Amino acid sequence: MDDTALDDDALKANIADLRVRHRALDSEIEALSETGVADQLKVARLKKEKLYLKDRIAALEDLFTPDIIA
Repeated sequence: MDDTALDDDALKANIADLRVRHRALDSEIEALSETGVADQLKVARLKKEKLYLKDRIAALEDLFTPDIIA
């Protein structure tokens, strides 16, 4: 296996880990919202972190997309 394949595998594992964390944050936000006594500051912080993870996932996935000059 060459270094590129190892790098790709590591990158895919990183993306998978970020997706798991993103889903966990989504569940935590939903659970806080359902209680009706959600700490709005905490919910806002969790949503910000979730958005950061979404952006990071998109940036890493873009590394797999070849640049096509139209």
